[in-house]
Amino acid sequence: MTATLRIGFIPLVDAAALIVAVDKGFAATEGLDVELVREVSWSNVRDKLNIGLFDAAHLLAPVAIASSLGLGHVKVPIAAPFNLGINGNAITVSPALHAALMEEIDGDRFDPMATAKALAKVVAKRRKAGAEPLTFGMTFPFSTHNYQLRFWMAAAGVDPDEDVRLVVLPPPYMVDSLKNGHVDAFCVGAPWNSVAVDLGIGHILHFVSDILVRAAEKVLAVRQTWADKNPDVVAALVRAAVKAAEFIEHPENRTEAAQILAQPERIGVDAEVIQRTLTGRLKISPDGTFRESSRYLLVGREGAGRPDPVQAAWLYAQMVRWGQTALTPDGVKTAMAVFRPDLYDAALGNKAPAEAPAAFGAFAGPTFDPADIRGHLEAFGVGRWKA
Repeated sequence: MTATLRIGFIPLVDAAALIVAVDKGFAATEGLDVELVREVSWSNVRDKLNIGLFDAAHLLAPVAIASSLGLGHVKVPIAAPFNLGINGNAITVSPALHAALMEEIDGDRFDPMATAKALAKVVAKRRKAGAEPLTFGMTFPFSTHNYQLRFWMAAAGVDPDEDVRLVVLPPPYMVDSLKNGHVDAFCVGAPWNSVAVDLGIGHILHFVSDILVRAAEKVLAVRQTWADKNPDVVAALVRAAVKAAEFIEHPENRTEAAQILAQPERIGVDAEVIQRTLTGRLKISPDGTFRESSRYLLVGREGAGRPDPVQAAWLYAQMVRWGQTALTPDGVKTAMAVFRPDLYDAALGNKAPAEAPAAFGAFAGPTFDPADIRGHLEAFGVGRWKA
């Protein structure tokens, strides 16, 4: 029997496992007839998932948590049985801001602490000169992009709510906003950073894997009530995504995967740009400078597909740090319950691994312990959290 599903996605490379699962036939093999619906904004995806217009969605991991907590919108518990992407974002800055940062930098330009300190100097100079605050684009208030930008800036004492402006922009609109001077920089997923570089209007300052070694980015999200009623369909969907992720991660398949993703109804940019993302070798400046990182985007390798509740706890901690919610035992429990390794394991017939995946780590601050979020937050000087 075939299950018919509508699944929403945003045109980003970390939707790859979902898109390839459908377009290469892995979903059909699992008895799923999937219509993929391309959306522009995360609020559209969230709302259509929540009210049942979508059966599942490519979703920002923090949005799944916020929805389950009832933050910023109606409360709809979400289950995430598969991680669509670990890492994959980058911070891109205008040529003018890049030049200003390089003028002030003391140390390695790929060291986030060195660039954050340079940013603090640029911010101070602009304030002294009476200039407008720098404007940074990010994709959603409940997004890793927001938290990654804030984490980076705040490490050097830059207050992201007082010293700069953070504005929400849908991912496909980031490049035009930088080109038109509406923003000085943005944090977004691939391929939009590379598109800005190719147009000569941006420099990739950091891969977010410079800031956080391993951060859950997008999840395959379903409503908890729907998952409870359709366990076999959820399992089939997970298996299809796993097979697609395995296909994508084989180097010999990356050209074909990039061509699938490049189609106008999918991501709609040049396949070569997408292939850079999949290989982790990106052009970071208009002059042709390239940089490579094996951690740039993990689609399936290194256990990336299996949801890790510790990642959900870290995202919840950021919501608390920046005043989006209060720290409560129930809040931590609810957030961690969104990430469902049990559903992932059941779909694949796996036993739970003996040990957790490598910690995501960060370039600054203490080691994160989900059992002591209060202690973690107390270690930071900049934030909106109150004990």
